[in-house]
Amino acid sequence: MAPIPPTPPAPPSGPRGSGGPSGPDEPEAYVGLDDREAERRARSRGWTTVRALPPGAIITLEYLEGRINFEVRDHVVVRCWVG
Repeated sequence: MAPIPPTPPAPPSGPRGSGGPSGPDEPEAYVGLDDREAERRARSRGWTTVRALPPGAIITLEYLEGRINFEVRDHVVVRCWVG
């Protein structure tokens, strides 16, 4: 099983950069949140695609602008990255 790629450095701001329309949205801020709350927060901040994955999921490595990814264990976000 391939490892999940490291989180790239966040662009400065905006929904097409690192987050929502009001500015930077650091992926680390989602770690520890309930998965449903994390999804609500991400969508309210302008993320167009929110993807929740179980630990160790096999994924493709293409970068998709506007997407935020959550690794979720027991309904809690344990890792987050963009693209």
